[in-house]
Amino acid sequence: MIEDIKKRALHRTKIIEGQLRGIEKMIENEDYCVDIITLSLAVQKSLGSLNKLLVENHLRTHVTEMYEAGGDQREAAVAELIRIFELSNNRG
Repeated sequence: MIEDIKKRALHRTKIIEGQLRGIEKMIENEDYCVDIITLSLAVQKSLGSLNKLLVENHLRTHVTEMYEAGGDQREAAVAELIRIFELSNNRG
């Protein structure tokens, strides 16, 4: 993994972890539903940012190597990218 991306991804996971703990406390305290939903949506946005970092790393490392190898490796790289694209579109 590219060191800078790894550092940023780990930082993002710590933020998400804190946000999830916050949601748990809000539910336990029976906080206002809209406030809980607002934080839940922030978690989803944070997960999107994490996914973007992970895709960037994959493109800059594994996909690049697979594409340069050609043949079946190149086809596997394309198939992986299509699968990621499909997963992201099905998550709405």
